Amino acid sequence: MNYAPIARIILRYAVGAIVGASQAELLIGDPDIVAMVALATGAAVEAAYVLAKRRGWAT
Repeated sequence: MNYAPIARIILRYAVGAIVGASQAELLIGDPDIVAMVALATGAAVEAAYVLAKRRGWAT
């Protein structure tokens, strides 16, 4: 199994969480809200990708 895509996804979200948490205080003031929105958005994007791959859509 090729683990490179999985590692890339994990690193993308880890860096996003770190940068997002530091910027959240400047923009919104509550890093927890930013983290929840980012997590939900990331999950929706990954779910859409899996659905597209299963149905043969362009990815």
